[in-house]
Amino acid sequence: MTLNDKQRQLVNDNIGLVGKVIKDKIHNPNQLGIYTYDDIFQIGCIGLCKAAATDKGGCFSTYAYRLIWHSICDALIYAKRFYTELATDPEVMPWHVSSASDQIEDISDLSKILDLAESKTSGIVAKGIRALRLMADGYTCREIGEQMGANDKNVAAWMSKARKYLRSDPALLEYKNIN
Repeated sequence: MTLNDKQRQLVNDNIGLVGKVIKDKIHNPNQLGIYTYDDIFQIGCIGLCKAAATDKGGCFSTYAYRLIWHSICDALIYAKRFYTELATDPEVMPWHVSSASDQIEDISDLSKILDLAESKTSGIVAKGIRALRLMADGYTCREIGEQMGANDKNVAAWMSKARKYLRSDPALLEYKNIN
């Protein structure tokens, strides 16, 4: 997003609004899980830039306040979902090992196991394994759905089926026991 001079001036004039949103809405900004105060401030600044870019007149500070708060909320919700998912299903993504060389080898082994699991399955489970791989590459359910020709709720259901299958897959269980 590129801002013109007028929009940049709006951002510069209202930068204090980000701090106000954090002060008003976040009760303990030093304990935000994976985010620091600076991270939250930067996310709020992105919301402020979005407000400046999409402003259509009216009271800018009211509009910007809401966009800043929504940007912060979206980031906190995403982080909570991601780490909750990782905490509840660590065996699906076990590449959080100690050294980088071990990690590369483990990812390669895991990739081979997932290739085998995908070749043994069909339908929803196979689609779910493909979706899990895309999710591990950083794609959202919506983006995966666009690639696979489905909506994001279908993608989430496919991944759930794939996780259930992978929890019972003998090769993955053996891999988990080795590591």
